Amino acid sequence: MKTSMTVALALLAGALLSVLGLPPARASASPSIPAPPGLTATDVSFKGFGGLTLHGTVLAPQKARGRLPGVVLVAGSGSGVPREAKLTEATEFARRGLAVLIYDKRSAGYTDFRRSYSELADDALGAVRALRSRPGVDPAKVGLWGLSEGGWVVPLAASRSADVAFVIVVGGNAMPPIRQQVWNETSGLRRAGVSGSLISHAKRNFARMGADAGLFAEAFFDAQSVLERVRQPLLGVWGGRDLQTPPEDNPPLFAKALRRGGNTHYTFRFFPEADHGVHVTPDGGLTRGDALAPGYADLVASWVHDVTSGRLPEADTAPLPEQDHPSVAISPSPWWASARMQLAAFALFVVAFTGYPVVALVRRLRGRTVRPVSRWARLLAGAGLAAAVGLLFYVFYLMAAGRYPDPGPVLAGRPLPWLALQGLAVAAVAAGVATAVAWRRAAGTVPAGEHVRLGLLLTAGAVFVPWAFYWGLLVP
Repeated sequence: MKTSMTVALALLAGALLSVLGLPPARASASPSIPAPPGLTATDVSFKGFGGLTLHGTVLAPQKARGRLPGVVLVAGSGSGVPREAKLTEATEFARRGLAVLIYDKRSAGYTDFRRSYSELADDALGAVRALRSRPGVDPAKVGLWGLSEGGWVVPLAASRSADVAFVIVVGGNAMPPIRQQVWNETSGLRRAGVSGSLISHAKRNFARMGADAGLFAEAFFDAQSVLERVRQPLLGVWGGRDLQTPPEDNPPLFAKALRRGGNTHYTFRFFPEADHGVHVTPDGGLTRGDALAPGYADLVASWVHDVTSGRLPEADTAPLPEQDHPSVAISPSPWWASARMQLAAFALFVVAFTGYPVVALVRRLRGRTVRPVSRWARLLAGAGLAAAVGLLFYVFYLMAAGRYPDPGPVLAGRPLPWLALQGLAVAAVAAGVATAVAWRRAAGTVPAGEHVRLGLLLTAGAVFVPWAFYWGLLVP
């Protein structure tokens, strides 16, 4: 999953295309890939989901003896990812005796608003059929390799077809995408020294609201039930410096799901100094190097040769790497916190908190002044509106900033902008209580029209309290 300003702009562009009724952009086929030394490179085309024609390249050793095992490489997230993005892996695997198919990922039907792992799985199965039909490839020994998002896609494809001989997941997840994505985003904040309710409440609930609104495709994809249906041997590989996928939490989840389905033919391996894609990283996972981690390509090739020769692993796993903090299971929003209810609450805040001073201004311009029941009401209106609008903009900014957000100066684990929002929330609650007390004391002297104005203001103030708790503004 990607979280950056590019994604935020893509969301806006996607919405505009949807409103205008324009079709999504379709990526054209990548240019032919020159054959790396010692390998052949053959362009192929095949049909994916919906009859879409996809284009790829098969790399294989020039001097192969007999029919080769084959593997199809399935990309991570992104629309129209070109086959060249997986060329390093394809080259190294082919040099170790595998026939490797890499292909241009679809852009049709794939956006930040909409994507379907089911459709991507059908694309992958189309690639498997294409590779199985190639001369020099043993059709009984063709499997799937998936990186990141591909780690959700390839088990789904394998669960649908016995033509898939094996499954390899790299930086894969056996948890729903929303859980992985929140861990990914909060990891960046934790590296900046942030803790507390901004992470435990605001980031988590903002992701849930996005899923409710349809802005987070496949957020609650049930990876566990898919893995329970996988019967093929599975190799899971993770980098110890993976900053996008929890490398300690996922392997046990894979093992439990596979075992529930009766599959114990899995192997888990870890490369301590490698990143999300098991590439060498010079800075602890922040930057990806060009080279694969030493021993990774050898592992893949030897494992594929073993399992396709009938030597199946039996629950073979290495000690888990340590991750800085655990991921947290995330459920869909309850009805009272759904996107529609959040929108209704926000609309109430804008109308009530803005309406209070606007009415006072109109009265003053007309020369009709009414003595306020309490000056606390002004603070409730101002602080409540500032806290609600400020939270929306601040959390959206952190989402758009991607994996390396700048939350601002941090004091005791709390960014100063977040502390300011929390201060406004506390002020709004205190002002609401003081306004209600003052109104009750002056009930007999308040004009009838003023009761409506105060009633709307205090209704918004009452709704503001649970809303602020939900978002973490009233939580340490």
